Amino acid sequence: MVYLPSCASRTMGPSCDDHGTVALPNKTAALLEKAGYHVVYPKGLANLCCGQPFESKGLPEVADRKSAEVGEALREISGDGDLLIVSDTSPCSYRLRRKLPEKLQPLDISEFIHDHLLARLQIRKRPGVVALHVPCSAKKMGLGPKLMGVARACAEQVIVPENIECCGWAGDKGFTTPELNAHALRTLKNQLPDSCAEGYSNSRTCEIGLAMHAGRPYRSLVYLVDEVSEPIGQTVLPAAE
Repeated sequence: MVYLPSCASRTMGPSCDDHGTVALPNKTAALLEKAGYHVVYPKGLANLCCGQPFESKGLPEVADRKSAEVGEALREISGDGDLLIVSDTSPCSYRLRRKLPEKLQPLDISEFIHDHLLARLQIRKRPGVVALHVPCSAKKMGLGPKLMGVARACAEQVIVPENIECCGWAGDKGFTTPELNAHALRTLKNQLPDSCAEGYSNSRTCEIGLAMHAGRPYRSLVYLVDEVSEPIGQTVLPAAE
């Protein structure tokens, strides 16, 4: 299968206060291999970008050129779409789904885990409560139920805070206009019980803002699945409290 790590996941590692130290591309590749997949990558990965950052800045021609470059790289490595293709970040998945031919459109990691990966792993639910945030791009792709399905398969209790439709990070505006993020997430922390130690999503920039205002780490759903899973046929150790 083909794995397309996003620019965000390649450049933004875990938060400094997160106990996890493995970057998302490494964690995702390890999870895929645990499930028995052989992972290959597009050529020239360091120069590939879906174009979303340029589209957000009002540069549609540049954005489309970048997404076309990704399409050609995926066409070559996948044998013109013969292999499954997966993206690890929902805004990237959403843009490529709109811009590339159907046979080259990557599955978002959340739907890939839900539709393909869980059946190839032994899962033991972790005890306690986790929070879940569905990014705007995942909602546009109709993936909210699949994110929830994965989270519920891996944790005993899942909380989705009410009245938080968008995290307010808005591309990169959380870095430059933090008031947007602060206002959108003003009720988040008070909705999370003390027993909820961490949250999950599938967009690194969303996770940065969510962690800042929740007072606890938010990370990709990939980390949760990896934590509670083992290859079929191996002993599954109890998940950590």
